[in-house]
Amino acid sequence: MDLKNLYKWCSIPAKELAERDDLKVPLRIVEDSGELGTVMARDLVDEIKKANEEKRIFRLIVPCGPKEWYGPFTDMVNEEQVSLRNMVCYHMDENLDWEGRLLPKEDPNNFRTFMERHFYGGIEEELQVLSENRHYLTPYNMQEMSRMISEVEIDYTLGGWGQDGHIAFNQANRNPYVEVSLDDLRNSTARIQNNNNDTILALSQRGLGGAWQFMPPMSITLGVRECMKAKKIRVYSATGAWKQTALRVALFSEPTVEYPMTLLQEHPDALITATEETASHPISEHPEWEFRAVNSR
Repeated sequence: MDLKNLYKWCSIPAKELAERDDLKVPLRIVEDSGELGTVMARDLVDEIKKANEEKRIFRLIVPCGPKEWYGPFTDMVNEEQVSLRNMVCYHMDENLDWEGRLLPKEDPNNFRTFMERHFYGGIEEELQVLSENRHYLTPYNMQEMSRMISEVEIDYTLGGWGQDGHIAFNQANRNPYVEVSLDDLRNSTARIQNNNNDTILALSQRGLGGAWQFMPPMSITLGVRECMKAKKIRVYSATGAWKQTALRVALFSEPTVEYPMTLLQEHPDALITATEETASHPISEHPEWEFRAVNSR
């Protein structure tokens, strides 16, 4: 990553960001997490309604949470009586313990438990996604999940991004003994992996008060090829500081394995939605700051 470019991208005021004509991915900015949850829900519910009107199956790749997304989704589905019975859900990732095993059901980092409670749990029974249409990714079915996705059309990938711009758990490569090219990343499929140290630290600060000791050290994820297969990709974030630099890189950088999210630029219908806090950047608010590493190059 060229530091002069990175500094330039991070220096752009948030109020100017969405209107720039050099964005490599469309950007929508909303006020806060409450508005973002409502916008996310509206986007998804409208797509489901359209599929229902056309009497076709709606296939969705879906992430775990956060709750701020799925509360408004549940309310809209119930209030508008939107049937989810023709929806097929492929869950994009799951946390694993140090031996690559699924976490206990009541572990707070168990994605399946979270989704059963917060994505499916509040929907009225007659509107529910059928149990046979809920496909959870596990160490035992990842090849089958890859095959299933490869054989059908995927309508929609819903997601967020990480501190390194990871999509699902497709992280930046931190292993000095493994070389991952852009083509490798583009063509990646479901796999088990160690989580990067920076991923563990960022997630522990977000949800566990920095107690990295309790964060799962491994994960299983759908690959970029599977996530990017959808006709539409919509990613959202309201989590502020730890997403700000990745957002700027995704909007302005050429595709790079250092920030997997940059591959959204290659999709014909991708949209990033961020809160005002996530779209801001401290460097843009401090023009008096100087960075010798930048100025010396």
